[in-house]
Amino acid sequence: MKEYGTTLTQHSRKTYKPKFYINAENYQRWILIDRCGRHFGAILNFLRDGTVALPESTRSISELHAEAKYYCILDLADFCDRALQNKQKEPEPICRVPLITSQKEEQLLISSSVKPVVKLLINRHNNKYSYTHTSDDNLLKNIELFDKLSLRFSGRILFIKDVIGSSEICCWSYYGNGRRVAEVCCTSIVYAATQKHTKVEFPEARIYEETLQVLLYEDRNIPDQELLQATASVRGIGTGISTYTSDEEEIQVVDSRV
Repeated sequence: MKEYGTTLTQHSRKTYKPKFYINAENYQRWILIDRCGRHFGAILNFLRDGTVALPESTRSISELHAEAKYYCILDLADFCDRALQNKQKEPEPICRVPLITSQKEEQLLISSSVKPVVKLLINRHNNKYSYTHTSDDNLLKNIELFDKLSLRFSGRILFIKDVIGSSEICCWSYYGNGRRVAEVCCTSIVYAATQKHTKVEFPEARIYEETLQVLLYEDRNIPDQELLQATASVRGIGTGISTYTSDEEEIQVVDSRV
């Protein structure tokens, strides 16, 4: 510290006045600097080389700026000042969509979010059969609608994308207060004359409906039951999670009951 202190006092002899500590045993003079040493290496590198690589984060640059002002290193302080001004000019992204990397991360995001959550699972690798001729277009439409909703409601809803899920190919899930309240599955298996095919649908109206429904969980511990009943149309909310089925599947269910 003695050598480093000499470097500092030589650089800013007129203004920087460190405190001295006298060792009673060997009468050597040491400089006591009552500061955090996190950015001290950057300070010394600047004194030695005349330049230094600034940290990435605004907070770290602000901390280094404060240290430079404390040590009266005006050139470094100005350097940090210009970097902070440039940071302020950089546009902040208005929409961030987390990309899930693990199931644990997904659970953490959903449970810790104070906003309602909309998750889109997109994973073509889960398919075992060939797609129908409209499936590719519908898959793209689902992705485009997700991007559109993310930009429109990012301030009120947390949108997350899952590309590693192993259960579905294309599925929308809706969460309120940390639990799943609705689901729109966009895939089904259709039977041709010789083989099975995977069909991807684009239930646009249903997706919009569930997105608006999940907003009822915004700033509420429990959604207003009267609002839920007023906005529900043959959804069976009182029986549990709202799910979407294709028209073909509904016809099959009706036929089986008849």
